[in-house]
Amino acid sequence: MIEMSVMDLGSARVLVTGGAGFLGSHVVEELVRRGVPRENLIVPRSAEYDLVEPGESARLLESTRPDVVVHLAAIVGGIGANRAHPGEFFYKNLMMGAQLMEQARLRDVKKFVSVGTVCSYPKHTPVPFHEEDLWIGYPEETNAPYGIAKKALLVQGQAYRQEYGFPSVHLLVVNLYGPRDDFDPSTSHVIPALIRKCVEARDEGRDRIVVWGDGTPTREFLYVADAARGIALATERYDGAEPMNLGSGMEISIRDLVGKIAELTGFEGAIEWDTSQPNGQPRRCLDISRAEKLVGFRASTSFEDGLKKTIQWYESRRMTPSPLAP
Repeated sequence: MIEMSVMDLGSARVLVTGGAGFLGSHVVEELVRRGVPRENLIVPRSAEYDLVEPGESARLLESTRPDVVVHLAAIVGGIGANRAHPGEFFYKNLMMGAQLMEQARLRDVKKFVSVGTVCSYPKHTPVPFHEEDLWIGYPEETNAPYGIAKKALLVQGQAYRQEYGFPSVHLLVVNLYGPRDDFDPSTSHVIPALIRKCVEARDEGRDRIVVWGDGTPTREFLYVADAARGIALATERYDGAEPMNLGSGMEISIRDLVGKIAELTGFEGAIEWDTSQPNGQPRRCLDISRAEKLVGFRASTSFEDGLKKTIQWYESRRMTPSPLAP
């Protein structure tokens, strides 16, 4: 059953795994804006609690005793990173989430928010992706291990809700971008990778950049501050067993994306397509009606404004001694 019930977070102790990372830092800021006192927010660091290791989730929850857990911690990356580390991405993401949810259940946590991924959807899902289509096929091969590890947490949460009445919800988040993103070429997703590539080519006077694939796949992107607001709204208002999409509802081809980023960064050279490299999933665009209906979420940042803010943040960080630090 899909239900909406408002939870008062003002007096809750909220644990945000991954809360010091790209998405997590924005979620923490949004929760503060929505009335969660900073002293009630728990943001563990991986150096202190390695949630992949057995026993660490129990130690974390025993020492912090949260009322709400928002699980954002993940091992993530673009196509290249997923292709290079499928075993690591599967094992670490599964272990972190499964062990943390089990320990949260044992300690009667009042709400567990599991933040999943659009990569869990089948490779050839009809557009727009409806939550009911999650099981109609196998995910795109290059990110299937990551997507399946995250989808397993949906199954775990539904099973725990059925057997134990455990209040777990699962959010399917589309590709994110924005300030504080990962701009490391070995691990970054498509938008930060393209921004860095265009800015460096512009500054070095190069006449071309090389982009993977043929430019035909489409993607949907959600500005990170909008995603943080959606996660906070779902934490407050959603209490259903079925997954919920969080996206912008906007679809753009990689070819058009590259053109837009080149324009906004001032790169005027040629775009060379390396078709020996994978395209990834052919199309991605979510149906976002469930989130709008049940928690009142709709993205408010235009794609061009979001790209401008992301480029400005990256350019400003390049001028400092630690260019990409949050």
